[in-house]
Amino acid sequence: MRTAHGQGNVNRIPGTVRRGDPQSPHIRSGTTAVFFADPRIQAIALHVSSIQFICRSITACALAFLAIPAMAATKTSPPLVEVGQVLPDVVMSGLNGPKRSLSSYRGRPLIINVWASWCGPCRKEAASLERLAWSEAGRRYTVIGISTDDDRNAALRWLRHSNATISHYIDSGPRWTLEHMLGASTIPVTVLVDAQGRVVARFRGARDWNSAESVRLVESAFAGRGRPAPAR
Repeated sequence: MRTAHGQGNVNRIPGTVRRGDPQSPHIRSGTTAVFFADPRIQAIALHVSSIQFICRSITACALAFLAIPAMAATKTSPPLVEVGQVLPDVVMSGLNGPKRSLSSYRGRPLIINVWASWCGPCRKEAASLERLAWSEAGRRYTVIGISTDDDRNAALRWLRHSNATISHYIDSGPRWTLEHMLGASTIPVTVLVDAQGRVVARFRGARDWNSAESVRLVESAFAGRGRPAPAR
């Protein structure tokens, strides 16, 4: 077989012809023309080329079709809820418990930790969030987790492995509502929400949440947003 590109001084391969030779039907593959001396071989090549063209067309259409929901999802994804704004109500899908609406947590300060099972820093700080939730200082707050895992089973496996006791929920595509609302462009991210549902602070990166420094940080963030609810 011989391509029409770079004809130059190239040895002719048996059974092929060059462009310009008498009675040389050709097919096109992209921008490259291919010629065959044997009409039967030419017919087979033409058939194969047609199939390849159809496959490429189908693939292109399929990719374009798949891109439509992604573009639509981007347009309809909720915006980031800035500090000082109230979180809209969302029904969250439960991981280690039943589904629950975000608004049902109003009435006491809320600490939301956004994580994923594949996230090393998220896994590292998980135990300290448990300790905070059950500590004397942390009992005045509600601590919950929200997974951004694509694979629900992976998130569940991590919760079982870590012996999680606090309530965890999972976000889902294509909108990833909680991820966008809470500003989880990077994880882990921990969002503090006051008793009225207003975002008080947003902390990025892993911490030892049970440390005296982190407890003071949380207390300081909630200060001035109303007195914390009594310890449960």
